[in-house]
Amino acid sequence: MRWGLGMIAKLVGSTSLAAICGVALAQGANDEKLSLEQAATIFGIRENIQQASLSPDGALLATIEPVGARGAVMRVLDLTVPDSKPVAIAASKGDPERLQWCKWSGSRRLLCSIFGVVPLGNGDLGNISRLFALDADGKRMQAIKLPGSGENALNYRLFGGSVLDWSTGRDGEVLMLRRYVPESSTGERTAQTKDGLGVDRVDTISLKSTAVESARRANEEFISDGQGHIRIRGFDPALTFDGLSSGRIRYQYKGADSKEWQTLGDYDSATGQGFNPYRVDPTLNVAYGLKKLDGRNAAYSVSLDGQNSEKLLLARSDVDVDGFVTIGRNARVVGVSYTTDKSEVFYLDPELKRIGASLSRALPNLPLIHFTDSSQDERKLLLWAGSDVDAGRYYLLNRDTREMAELASSRTFLVGRTLAKVQHIEFQAGDGTKIPAYLTRPAGSEGRKLPAIVMPHGGPSARDSWGFDWFAQFWVNRGYVVLQPNFRGSDGYGDAWFQANGFQSWETAIGDVADAGQWLVSQGIADPAKLVVSGWSYGGYAALQAAAVRPDLFRAVIAIAPVTDLARLKEEWSGWSNYRITRDFIGSGPHIEQGSPARQAARIKAPVLMFHGSYVIAM
Repeated sequence: MRWGLGMIAKLVGSTSLAAICGVALAQGANDEKLSLEQAATIFGIRENIQQASLSPDGALLATIEPVGARGAVMRVLDLTVPDSKPVAIAASKGDPERLQWCKWSGSRRLLCSIFGVVPLGNGDLGNISRLFALDADGKRMQAIKLPGSGENALNYRLFGGSVLDWSTGRDGEVLMLRRYVPESSTGERTAQTKDGLGVDRVDTISLKSTAVESARRANEEFISDGQGHIRIRGFDPALTFDGLSSGRIRYQYKGADSKEWQTLGDYDSATGQGFNPYRVDPTLNVAYGLKKLDGRNAAYSVSLDGQNSEKLLLARSDVDVDGFVTIGRNARVVGVSYTTDKSEVFYLDPELKRIGASLSRALPNLPLIHFTDSSQDERKLLLWAGSDVDAGRYYLLNRDTREMAELASSRTFLVGRTLAKVQHIEFQAGDGTKIPAYLTRPAGSEGRKLPAIVMPHGGPSARDSWGFDWFAQFWVNRGYVVLQPNFRGSDGYGDAWFQANGFQSWETAIGDVADAGQWLVSQGIADPAKLVVSGWSYGGYAALQAAAVRPDLFRAVIAIAPVTDLARLKEEWSGWSNYRITRDFIGSGPHIEQGSPARQAARIKAPVLMFHGSYVIAM
């Protein structure tokens, strides 16, 4: 059977997961006028599928789905049985424990992470994660204990561990990154004395754990080859005595048949200089990573044979390379990702390139396609596809039968509802610079003299891209035009665009945000009496600061969880290992006073709505 539209074959039992899991709201096939409460619920509700994972043999699908305000349930669906229904095997209430992710550690064994926001001894709140394993039927649920889990720990035990390698060659076994915390040894001979990051081989069935790489305080990173072997380690050569990270990482590697560490090079996270490794290909015996070329991140491979031979894979003159596309449980690198107006993939694997092209033809209205998981042999692929007017759908592709089944919609409640198209545009800043942005107008409107919102992104080391945005679509549904600028200080456009960053170069970044509002007015798109600026995190900071520097431009300000004082932001990280990095990123000087909205509040004329989410703590 040839690739194409005809390949979109039968659904699993002709029923999607979304349908058989139950729907609480009326969905799709209607575009009746929504009330404010209905719109807030339909657009703001969490995605139906928060995470999905395919078993090694491709027979079972595990999904995490929301329940209530904070809860979640994990279900398992047997893909081999027609008309089968997913079975709930675990759940969390969200007060405070929340299901974070679940993946298959073995053919019928799952490894999951839960996290919670809990009060720490110093009065702060901390994100704490823990791991547990269970069978596909929900039985034999067991906690993955932290090494030295006594009560005499000298530091907080926040990090429960993460998986570096899901495919070691033994069913149910993973390579796990773990942070060892020493314990007080007064009067005890069994106290845990290891300190820092290390790697353990963990059997999620027997719970047996053996050390692979010793824990050291200076360790920052380990990279596996996807076959159960650690090939690269990174450590901080300038770690202070009190544990403050410098932001510099020195990378070393092991040859294919060697146990000795060899030098790979240094990477400086503050400047982005040096080779930053991401993955290892054991077949080609190379490391894939990013490195600056003419002020932008480019993709390279470096041989791990003692020669450190470097090969350029992809560089662009307009944007940074984002990273690497992987597939399957071995995290095999198959492509390089970058973002122009939307996310793109430069495939390194010829077969996946062919499949990607065929999928683009088969799903012409869903150009954003991501491979999310696969069976061990990569013959069954779990993928997600979406667009600006489609929140996305999950598909299962069988490469042997060339059949593809739609499993579920990411947001069931929006299926069949008309959404607004997102247009990539450029507007001119005050100094003449062309600023890339995304303009969304209400569907069916002429987009003239409408209420409008300038919505800067968070970060500031981030950027917006073309696709579905639930927050923007909510406002557009209420009749607003939304403009999302990738102001100077945004990530992804190279060093010259990033400048010193959105805090130290706040005048340029905030000037671009304000100019976005001015452009909407000058083009006749926005009603100048109904122009709003709104953002989340750094976007909230940008909204407040833009209203301070252009007090007569915006008529209202909405700041969600914003940064309001740069000096206080630095102080909040004192006592944490990344304090030096954060301190240097924010910097010192006049911008601390001039660039802090809390210190410029008297200049803001517009009414301000500022709020922050709260946490429900179970005591």
